[in-house]
Amino acid sequence: MRLVFAGTPETALPSLRALLESSHEVAAVVTRPDGRSGRGRRLSASPVGAFAAEAGLEVLKPAKARDPEFLDRLREIAPDCCPVVAYGALLPRAALDIPRHGWVNLHFSLLPAWRGAAPVQRAILHGDDMTGAATFQIEEDLDTGPVYGVLTEPIRPDDTTGDLLGRLAVAGAALLRDTMDGIEEGVLEPRPQPTEGVSHAAKLTPEDARVEWNSPALHIDRLVRACTPAPGAWTNFRDMRVKLGPVRLRPDAEKLSPGELRPRKNEVLVGTATHPVALGEVQPQGKRRMGAADWVRGLDLTGKDALH
Repeated sequence: MRLVFAGTPETALPSLRALLESSHEVAAVVTRPDGRSGRGRRLSASPVGAFAAEAGLEVLKPAKARDPEFLDRLREIAPDCCPVVAYGALLPRAALDIPRHGWVNLHFSLLPAWRGAAPVQRAILHGDDMTGAATFQIEEDLDTGPVYGVLTEPIRPDDTTGDLLGRLAVAGAALLRDTMDGIEEGVLEPRPQPTEGVSHAAKLTPEDARVEWNSPALHIDRLVRACTPAPGAWTNFRDMRVKLGPVRLRPDAEKLSPGELRPRKNEVLVGTATHPVALGEVQPQGKRRMGAADWVRGLDLTGKDALH
């Protein structure tokens, strides 16, 4: 089939590579416009845009998918299908109607669970044991379309969003390629999503990522892992923001007050509403990332010091 691939972040690259290596023709790539990033706030292409340009593909970067120039160019390319992975923008009916097989999205959850922008983060935060990926026909409503295929993936006790998303991106690439094969061969028919088990995965904001130490240790562990690498869990210490890497549960340790810091020989404990957790890597504002023990070693701790 003649395809136009839509995607933006690095998570979409395994799927684009798989389609380029398949029997299908990737005629062009759609991605979000260049954005400013880094300390110099330089304008740079998205990971998908940069990869596609290097591969010699035509790259379309509409400000909005309803832009007339973009829609006209898409009609000229005349794709049979548009596979999508984390494109990051809503698609209007005018765009959805152009390819004869529509737009097919690879979504990183077992639909209808966790429809929305942050399915992997929400699955970890919720404490799910299992997740997966699904390919489905895009409709104008958010992630409601009929499903072509699914795969499952266990959530490991120490998984961060980065870890889990990395595995799903690779496994999902094969699922998306196989879905394109099945559509071309006429052997795949999408099935409506169940009406039960619907949940929504709103994006986690930096404010959502702030650790509240009067929460249970298990919730704090899940929150930090869900927010790693983005938006990044954090706390305050002496009115300074400190970024947090994944913590370790310490149910056998002595109970501490919520936020109370207690250095030990090889670890730094922090109190929660239940049992303590041991800090992993930390990054105090304006400083490099370091182990928690190295951080507190340079502090003159007092009995009143606490994370908050």
